[in-house]
Order: sequence, then structure tokens, then C-alpha cells
Amino acid sequence: MASQVKWHCHGFGDFGVQQLYEALQLRDQVFVVEQRSIYGDLDGLDQHGWHLSGRDGSERLVAYARLLAPGVKYPDAVAIGRVVVAPDRRGGGLGRQLLQQAIRHCGQRYPGCAIMLSAQASLQHFYEEFGFVVQSEPYDDDGILHLDMRRHDA
Repeated sequence: MASQVKWHCHGFGDFGVQQLYEALQLRDQVFVVEQRSIYGDLDGLDQHGWHLSGRDGSERLVAYARLLAPGVKYPDAVAIGRVVVAPDRRGGGLGRQLLQQAIRHCGQRYPGCAIMLSAQASLQHFYEEFGFVVQSEPYDDDGILHLDMRRHDA
């Protein structure tokens, strides 16, 4: 159940080697293998971000998102990206819990700052439930249609 997940948000330097491997492995499993999108996940931004991890009762990584300060990806907004839930944990509300946690951490670290994300077009309505508004026409990002979306109050 999603309610049994423990959340932790930390900087890049606070990753243990095993924790970093697990985060990269989950991102690879979903974004590259499952979605068949060949892209450079290691974009040089991880070192500048906050990393939100959700772990189950056995300490297995089941959800993850990366948060970037204003000016790192978007000039005037915090970026939420690499939003991922383990395939076997989908459908139980964990994605909603992950996004709620990500928005909360953005608000704590960057109060009053807008939040932006590049959403897969198929998830537009999901993000709209959290106050995100479409800011762009759909565009191809490594074979998957995406939309830039913005939430004005963190």
C-alpha cells in the first residue's frame, strides 16, 4: 500500500552508493526499458538537485522524483522531473502521494516559487489534478509526446 511508504528528500552528496544505484536503476527500468525511450538519463543535473525517495517497509525503492532549484532547468521555476513509480506499485495511489510529497518539498525549499515539469502528454489530466496548467504545445521527447506544465504557487 502507498500508505506504508517512507519518504526522504536529500541532496546528491547524501546518496549512498547503493541508494544512487537503486535510483538510477529504477529510472532506467521505467524510462529506457519499459517506455523504450533511448535517451541520456545522466544529464549532469543530478548533482544540482534534491532527490525524493519513497521506500516500502523492506527499504525497497518504489518511488522517486528529482527536484531542481530555479535557474537550473527553468529560469524562474523549480523543476520536478524523473517522476517514477515502480511498475509493480502502480494503481494504488503511490503516484499521487509522490507528487504531493514533491510539491511539499518544493514549497519548503523554495517558498512561493512556481513549479514546472515536462509531463508525458498521456498524464496531462493527472498533473492538472495538482494545479498544473499546460504551457506548451505537445512535443516529441525521445519518442514520447510531452507538455510543459506549470503550477504557480508552490
